[in-house]
Amino acid sequence: MSNAVNPPESVYNHLEMEEVHSGKPPRYTSKFRTTVLREEKQNKCAMRTMGPANVEVPAPDKYLLKHSKEPKLPEKKDFSAVAPKTSTLRRPPVPLRTEKPLMGLQTRRDFVKTAHEDILQKTPQPIYADTKRGDKHLLENSGLVPKYRKKKDYGEIPKYLHQRNEETRRAQEDYDQYVKDQRRQGSMKQLSEAQRHAILEGLRKNWDKLHTEYQSLSVVIDTLSKKAHKERLEMTMKQLEADIDLFEKFNTIYISNN
Repeated sequence: MSNAVNPPESVYNHLEMEEVHSGKPPRYTSKFRTTVLREEKQNKCAMRTMGPANVEVPAPDKYLLKHSKEPKLPEKKDFSAVAPKTSTLRRPPVPLRTEKPLMGLQTRRDFVKTAHEDILQKTPQPIYADTKRGDKHLLENSGLVPKYRKKKDYGEIPKYLHQRNEETRRAQEDYDQYVKDQRRQGSMKQLSEAQRHAILEGLRKNWDKLHTEYQSLSVVIDTLSKKAHKERLEMTMKQLEADIDLFEKFNTIYISNN
């Protein structure tokens, strides 16, 4: 026989095939499902989502129209129908040739002064122009007109400088008098020039010594003792620099005995 009539022999044909269930197990359903649905329908508010049952419908003429809330320009007035105010006033008629003019009229108006004021008002003020930007400015307040050097007090010392110099002179006199009184009482003495130079040289030597010690410190400051030693050297050197500047700035130095 041919293979078309009888299928070929296979070992799978002699195996017992297990029944496969394609369906899923039934889903869990609560026994209170019907109770919950019934309570939900009973407690549902009718106006929760759809609004109140009865709504007052506005009248057709109160509907919100398109562009009704946009700002509107005032209505244009037609001035063609309104006559100007000056049109109602008529000028006096032209005098006739036979009429004689009024004689003997007098006025207190100074025509010369009035004409001079009119000329001053019409006279253009001097200006200067910026050559780069082309701006125009008044020449009077520009600083190009030498009007300050024509003043009476030009080149003189201002009064506030005289007052400041006088106050400085009085303060110096009071200080000198105080120093004289203290020296007379023996509570203050003046350093000589040799003593000042000696103290100044000693301060400089101390600063050089500390500076050499500061330069010899290690590059890495990794302990608290090294850090404290470095800060102490910096503080001492700073104080020595202030003392050196003080002795170099003042030639006369007084020392109190108290």
